[in-house]
Amino acid sequence: MSDQQDLKEALQEKAGEVADPAGRKVRVLADAEAMELSRRFGCGMGTVYRESLGSGICPHRYLRNREAISIDEQLRLACSRVAVIGAGGLGGHVIHLLARIGIGQLTVVDCDVFDETNLNRQIFCTSDSLGKPKALVAAQLLASINPGVEVITHELRIEESNLPGILAGVDVVVDGLDNIQDRLVLERSARNLKIPLVHGAIAGFDGQLMTVFPDDRGLIAVYGPVERGGKDQRSPEAVMGVPALMPCLVATFQAMEVLKILLGRGTLLRNTLLHVGLDAGEVNRFPLG
Repeated sequence: MSDQQDLKEALQEKAGEVADPAGRKVRVLADAEAMELSRRFGCGMGTVYRESLGSGICPHRYLRNREAISIDEQLRLACSRVAVIGAGGLGGHVIHLLARIGIGQLTVVDCDVFDETNLNRQIFCTSDSLGKPKALVAAQLLASINPGVEVITHELRIEESNLPGILAGVDVVVDGLDNIQDRLVLERSARNLKIPLVHGAIAGFDGQLMTVFPDDRGLIAVYGPVERGGKDQRSPEAVMGVPALMPCLVATFQAMEVLKILLGRGTLLRNTLLHVGLDAGEVNRFPLG
């Protein structure tokens, strides 16, 4: 009998029945049982979660997802791979949300370390993480947030030359960057690799996002052509600052775009720029031809 079949049978034995918040009976796998099976069969927690979902058993941690995200959709997320470029303000919140929702593999790319100016908004930045690489800290914390997520880290600055290797096999890439030049480099690589890109940017109490598929006009419709150079100290983010509220808000929209792409549902922000003005309490859509 194969190890996979043994695991399937063990899952049936370990699964229990609980009532969800609406009183409906659901077969679930508790995390303690999943960890025991992971040790017994020498496999990752991600494998246990996927086999559980494939058998119609809901990992207990995903019980509150169940009515918004079906078991089959949860399995699809568990089999998906997403790259987040930037693990600071926007990127950190996106990574955190995608890990909790159950994305199977996250590639985290960031060349920077945490400093005190990050404490106001970056979810993985604490007094203990100051001076430590952002990508590494994110991976360490995600292991305790959701051990079913495989995290691959790259502590480097993106270049035209290294992005094909970083993004190989990825289903969606998320822009958590803080400058236009790098965003355009990322978009070109995603386009060449036929990977959809979810863009986001924030400054002060304003934010924007859009989803770019390989055949879309994309970020040039927003920024125009920009030559690559050093980080612009006069960028909107540098001039207007970044209060904690905006990364949370825009990252939530970005994470939802990722889910819509992976699950094939909802209306994507393609060829449309969504602008959020928190001061005015306004959300506006701008079509981009």
